Amino acid sequence: YFIQSNLRMVFYFKTVVAGREYTLYMGRDKMENEDLLRWGFPEDVWFHVDKLSSAHVYLRLNKGEGLEDIPKDLVEQCCQLVKANSIQGCKLANVDIVYTPYPN
Repeated sequence: YFIQSNLRMVFYFKTVVAGREYTLYMGRDKMENEDLLRWGFPEDVWFHVDKLSSAHVYLRLNKGEGLEDIPKDLVEQCCQLVKANSIQGCKLANVDIVYTPYPN
């Protein structure tokens, strides 16, 4: 017995940085990236390789945190995820990564 569904799941990861737990969400393809865009939360921060196709990574901040509170190691993790999941970007030595609060 099998039920086919049109629902898709995006990847998510848990990480602990500087003693705080965070959840990262990542779309594998255009459809999942669009799902992330549609269902983001105000406390999400969106990461993407600038001017190249790449996975979208959303960092879910903890209550009361803003961009200035994100540990540098966590920013690095998110940047590495989007670069590694960019067909063109993963082949380049350097890429620019854009990150911004979700509602922007």
